[in-house]
Order: sequence, then structure tokens, then C-alpha cells
Amino acid sequence: MSTASLAIAPRPPLRGFAAESVFVGRSLRHSLRDGESLVMAIMLPVTLMLMFTWVFGGAIDPSGAYVDYVVPGIILTCAGYGAASTAVYVANDMRSGIIDRFRTMPLRASAVLTGHVVASLLRNLLATAVVIGVGVLVGFRPEASFAEWTGAAALIALYILAITYLFAAIGLAAGSPEGANGYGFALLFLPYLSSAFVPVASMPSWLQPVAAHQPITPIVDSLRGFLTHAPLHAEPLWAIGWCLLILVVAVLWGSWLFRRKAARR
Repeated sequence: MSTASLAIAPRPPLRGFAAESVFVGRSLRHSLRDGESLVMAIMLPVTLMLMFTWVFGGAIDPSGAYVDYVVPGIILTCAGYGAASTAVYVANDMRSGIIDRFRTMPLRASAVLTGHVVASLLRNLLATAVVIGVGVLVGFRPEASFAEWTGAAALIALYILAITYLFAAIGLAAGSPEGANGYGFALLFLPYLSSAFVPVASMPSWLQPVAAHQPITPIVDSLRGFLTHAPLHAEPLWAIGWCLLILVVAVLWGSWLFRRKAARR
């Protein structure tokens, strides 16, 4: 028997779902090891909700109905806090040189981005469920039917997917994990300039156009309409359109950044 016949055939590269699942599992394991980030992603929105309902709620709406208004905004805030950690994880991968190791293995190295995003999506859906549960405990009373809950869940998942891809691209663009954390933190202020916590009509006249035409307002108004039967007009269409636009831009930007930075290594 010749030596050539004893040679071990190289393993074929993992592609498609197999490659994605490898990186999703890796990111989930990192999340379990970094339990503090997951706890903070849940505790910060919960603390914010308790502050707005118990501290400020009586001044904003003495009837006690403010909790029904504010919970949809807290849900989006929770998604933002949870997705922001993705930028730091991606920036850490780019700085640590692990991408170089992935490129020498029978794996599609760019799948690391998808792994981070899917893992973040799962983490954020869990955190969102916890936030909704706490909201019910403090007086939130959704009136949604099964179909409306399904629509709300689908919109939340789409928003989390879009904003997580955006944070992943920010992690690629940033020069360091610290910079990625700073850029991501700036985006977390968007819900405060929307209808998430107060009606747009209550804002100064010069700020109302900004709040009314930014992405968060139609998304939170759609959630509020699904969950509490608040009036809905074209908000769901605008919400889906904004989410898809953010997702497409983030995917294209992230893919370009990954190819550009990985090629330099």
C-alpha cells in the first residue's frame, strides 16, 4: 500500500447552517461565561421601568395608566441594551486575532458575524420576555389577541435582528472594544427622543419632527397598538420598512467591513 493511499483526506469546509451553528454555539457559550452582561441587559431596563412607573409615573399620568404606555418603550430599550454588547464582542474578536485562526480552519470565517447576531437575538428575546413579565407584575395589562401577540413578537424579533446587525457592524468599524461600547451607547439614546416614554405632541415644537420621523417612534407605536389597542394607522408599515432598511444597510456595511479588515490580517 502506497504512502499516498494512507494520507488522510482533508476535512471539507463547513458551510451553510453547519458553519452558522458552530459560531452561534460559540457565542452562546461566551454569553453564559459573561453572565454579568446578560444580567445587566435585563436589570437596567427593569430598573428603568420601575423608575418610570413608580417614581415618575404618578406625575406623568396620575390615573396609573402610564405603565401601559411605557412598557412598549421599555421593551425596545431592553433590546438596545442587549444588542449593544454585540459590538463589544465583535470588536474583541477582531482585536484578539481569533479571526486569523478561523481563516486557517475548515470554517467560513465570516460566519462569526452571524453567530454573534443569532446568539444576541436569542439572549434579547429571553430578556424581553423577562421585562414583559415584570411589567405585568407592576400593572401592565395587555389586551392583545393571539394574532396581535404574534404580530408584536414578530416585530420585536425583526427590530432586535436589525439593531443587532447594526451593532455588529459598529463593532467591526470601531478601533477597539472601548470605542465600540461608546458608539453603541450613543445609539441607546434614540428611544428617549421618540414616543417611547412621552407623546410626541408633548415635546417642544422644534423637536417634534425629529421624534415623529425617526425609526423608533413607528416601531414603539406599533407595539403599543398591538398590545394595548392604541390607534394604528400606517405605523406597522413604517415600522417594518425602517427595520428592513436598517437590516439591509447593516448587513451590507458589516460584510464590507469584514472583508476589508480580514483581508488586512
